Amino acid sequence: MKLIYPCLWLLTLGLAGYGTSLSGENIRGRVLVDGSSTLFPISEAVGEEFQKLNPKVKVSIAMSGTGGGFKKFCKGEVDMTGASRPIENPEIDACSKLGNKFIELPVAYDGIAIVVHPKNDWAKTLTTAELKKIWESGSTIKNWKDVRAGFPDMKLTLFGPGPDSGTFDYFTKVINLKEKSSRTDFTASESDDVLVKGVSAETGGLGYFGVAYYEANRSKLGLVGVDAGKGVVYPTNVSIASGTYAPLSRPLYVYVSLKASSRPEVKAFAEYYLKNAGVLSAEVGYVSLGKSLYDAAMIRLTNGTTGSIYTESAADSKVIQSSGK
Repeated sequence: MKLIYPCLWLLTLGLAGYGTSLSGENIRGRVLVDGSSTLFPISEAVGEEFQKLNPKVKVSIAMSGTGGGFKKFCKGEVDMTGASRPIENPEIDACSKLGNKFIELPVAYDGIAIVVHPKNDWAKTLTTAELKKIWESGSTIKNWKDVRAGFPDMKLTLFGPGPDSGTFDYFTKVINLKEKSSRTDFTASESDDVLVKGVSAETGGLGYFGVAYYEANRSKLGLVGVDAGKGVVYPTNVSIASGTYAPLSRPLYVYVSLKASSRPEVKAFAEYYLKNAGVLSAEVGYVSLGKSLYDAAMIRLTNGTTGSIYTESAADSKVIQSSGK
């Protein structure tokens, strides 16, 4: 099983034509979506456009975080859930025990932005080693002068996603080298808007969240370049899609309940999501996967292909070229 980046999620399905049923004149009902706050802007944009074409369908979108969304999804409380990391084995087991089969669909690329207060003129760049020193479990770094020689004597105030967030899971895995392992003395929230407000109010603030929230608040924040040992890289469409913004690039996903997908309104919404995610994700600050990947995902949805193409060892959001499934 080969792991590659960028995201060649071209499963061994063949890219023959696929059928859709997107007409919504007679579709009615309700679609319940929850999950990642990172994915929320995309889902919200897709939902708004879908409802214009399907006025008899109510799309309700909430954000409980990736982990919180999976809990509701596996219990059958929602039809779809967004995730900023692949589903993990305990979540797969929870869904299986409740008889909830799912269809896994990638929908966009994202980068995790490291942000500071706009008056911060010293931390233009940070290394992954420095980020680990700041964020790892047991860290006692509370002043910028202790991060790097030459940084000012100023209180370091931290803001980050809560433990139900897929962004928290991913960041701790690739930066702290152990998923969910982090210092706890920081302001945590599942709402990225709360984190933006926190960092923008503290001159010594530092935080992390999806790059779309930085793009939407550029005037309030400073963006930090990240050096993982191959030079400083900033999150851009090109660096995120190519994976050169390492290790903080990742795909984003939606998971659709197989049972719910038998309902016309859910199937139509999921199809509309895939057909429009590329354009709408770019409009709200994310990066399109490209036509080939959306075609492959549509085949997966059309065929009702269930399960995850990931294994526990592959849950670092690199993408599998051939799943063998």
